[in-house]
Amino acid sequence: MLAETDVVIVGGGLAGLAAARRLHRAGVPWRLLEAGGRLGGRVATDVVDGYLIDRGFQVLNTAYPRLGTLLDTDRLNLGYFTSGVLVRKGDDLRRLVNPLREPTGGPGTALAGVGSLRDRLRFAALAAGCATVPTSRLLAAPETSAETALRRAGLSDAIIEELLRPFLSGVFIDRELATSSHVLAMVLRSFARGRIGLPAEGMAALPRAIADPLPADLLDLNIPVAEVAPGRVRTQAGDIRCRAVVVAVDPPAAAALLPALATVRMHSYTTYYHSAPEPPLAEPILLVDGDRREIVANTVVLSNAASTYAPAGRHLVATSVVGPTAPPEPTIRGELTRLYGRSTADWTHLTTVAVPQALPAAPPPQGRLRKPVALGEGLFVAGDHRDSPSIQGALASGWRAAGAVLEELRAS
Repeated sequence: MLAETDVVIVGGGLAGLAAARRLHRAGVPWRLLEAGGRLGGRVATDVVDGYLIDRGFQVLNTAYPRLGTLLDTDRLNLGYFTSGVLVRKGDDLRRLVNPLREPTGGPGTALAGVGSLRDRLRFAALAAGCATVPTSRLLAAPETSAETALRRAGLSDAIIEELLRPFLSGVFIDRELATSSHVLAMVLRSFARGRIGLPAEGMAALPRAIADPLPADLLDLNIPVAEVAPGRVRTQAGDIRCRAVVVAVDPPAAAALLPALATVRMHSYTTYYHSAPEPPLAEPILLVDGDRREIVANTVVLSNAASTYAPAGRHLVATSVVGPTAPPEPTIRGELTRLYGRSTADWTHLTTVAVPQALPAAPPPQGRLRKPVALGEGLFVAGDHRDSPSIQGALASGWRAAGAVLEELRAS
């Protein structure tokens, strides 16, 4: 028998860590069990030949509401991306930026030639509405798919196919844009209100910073959980008696531990990392394919945003592909030559990172996004499958689950 405690948290990803932080702040005894050898779940960073290689292309949005509760983002030493996107159309690169963040880029965006001027004005109005309308109103709106919502906003096929599908497919990991319009609204809100950046020490710095205030002896690594039940968690090292259990693992693992949960389909993607002697672009901006080839979702020079991602004198390029089937690296290299408009012959392929369970699918109906976290009999669940499929969703669900635990413990 392992030591007893009030709450056992199963899973050391962002949701589990957020739950631990709230319970710790409330002074409730808890213990976290993580099956792997590190914290962070799907947010991780490896070092390959001096390069910081995140487990797939990930970024941090400063507008995520739950971040401020858990850490001071200044300590992450974020390097920021341009608030906009480059679109490859034939022989040209068209630059579109958020004029509120990049005022000098406003005239160029108006004349960018991606869709019509009316398209660009309508999309700007859509994003501005998402940024300013209260969240409750956004989530009370009739729900449909993201693609249908964009078309109902009056956007043409041209701007959807040349800009929004390639861009949003990388955000949702969903090329069909079958994701809920409520998720779309929250994504547009966060992009309009926040800045997008990378921690100087890689995305793994985020879970490290969230875990930092927690006692290390309560964070147990390499402890797989075999079974959970009301008042008990079973591991190979023995059972832990408790008053409540928070299951904060990925959806497939959560469904295995909690059979009452509905099956959640997961989206997959692959990121190719290349080293270049010179940056193919001068600024830290996302490049998408407006030529409708539908191979590459996006590509970006990470070291332009955070120079620490590459050794001195080198540059790191990340290129992401949506879907379970990853093209061979030479195919991607050929696409990069076309997209950047320059030779990639002197680039070095560092590694390819496949993430088969990157994000939970979120088709309509998602309702108000906040799915129940209390399952009854002292069992709770957290993760981005209980909220929006995002870093914010993981953090928010963990925080909510801990709040539900506190309510139940106070009532008992």
